[in-house]
Amino acid sequence: MRARDGINGQNLMTSAPPSDAFEAARADTVHPAIAEHLAAASADDGPSYRELSLEEIREMDEESPLSEDLDIPVEHVEDRTVPGPDGDVPVRLYDSRTDRSRADPVIVYIHGGGWISGSIETHNRICRNLTAETGYPVVSVGYRLAPEDPFPAGLRDCYAVLEWIATTDDVRGIDPERTVVMGDSAGGNLAAATALLARDRDGPDIAHQVLIYPAMGGAQTTLAYRENSDGYGLTAEIMDVVYDRYTESDIDDANYYAWPRKSGDLSGLPPATILTAGFDPLRDVGALYADQLRQAEVPVSFSNYPAMVHGFFAMIGDPVDVDPAHEAYEEIATKLRNQFD
Repeated sequence: MRARDGINGQNLMTSAPPSDAFEAARADTVHPAIAEHLAAASADDGPSYRELSLEEIREMDEESPLSEDLDIPVEHVEDRTVPGPDGDVPVRLYDSRTDRSRADPVIVYIHGGGWISGSIETHNRICRNLTAETGYPVVSVGYRLAPEDPFPAGLRDCYAVLEWIATTDDVRGIDPERTVVMGDSAGGNLAAATALLARDRDGPDIAHQVLIYPAMGGAQTTLAYRENSDGYGLTAEIMDVVYDRYTESDIDDANYYAWPRKSGDLSGLPPATILTAGFDPLRDVGALYADQLRQAEVPVSFSNYPAMVHGFFAMIGDPVDVDPAHEAYEEIATKLRNQFD
């Protein structure tokens, strides 16, 4: 297996932050409700992640308790398709507004799942809660997955949805000049890459990027990876499996659209809000990317939730409901309202 995620080749990433960088650490102990949830999950003595087939991984994600729907009322939910580079791209529109007569910001949400799994359905609870908390419509993107469609196929789909938002008149009450790209984990990676692509192509306007525990590249060299590589949901084994399937070559691995931390120039990008979790192997790469943006004079807000784990953004109801997850939605909503309202 070849080296992955910035370990070799053209590597502009650093593992040690400068003294004035954003810093993130974990709490003394993980949140007790999450500890109980993790203990229950670990009691299921199944095969290792590496032994699972691709179909089993996807089925496991679809059937995860954290993918189950929650009773979050939303005024309007609609499935449709958007023209993509290689066929139609599925999207789902969530809109909590009862009055769509004015043009409001719109959030393009890109789901996580390691680029190989996850879907509009697995992130239904997140998108319903997001539109309810922000008051803005949300467009969830069903991009193509690796390894059948490796990098850059999924990114091209996300960019196609961004272009559709910029030109469509099929969605009532949106302001394309106030588009937010947002995603969690692999979706955070794709949201950041979409922002880079839009800048480089002089493409559609992006007013803000929200990156939730994003997979930005180079995690294996960080303290967070060493601290949290096992026992907190996202493991080193899982990361190895998904990274190995996302890209096909060392040339792709050197591409900053695959790993945004490899970009030597982040200037001109939209303001960013980045959230990380203390017990997450991706914690430090989120902080490092925030610092790269700041050094490029991009306005950036960074928050670390020290007692949380990777995936906590979905912990807003059964089987695990924690206050910091709700606080994260409130933080995002406040940041966006302060910019747009």
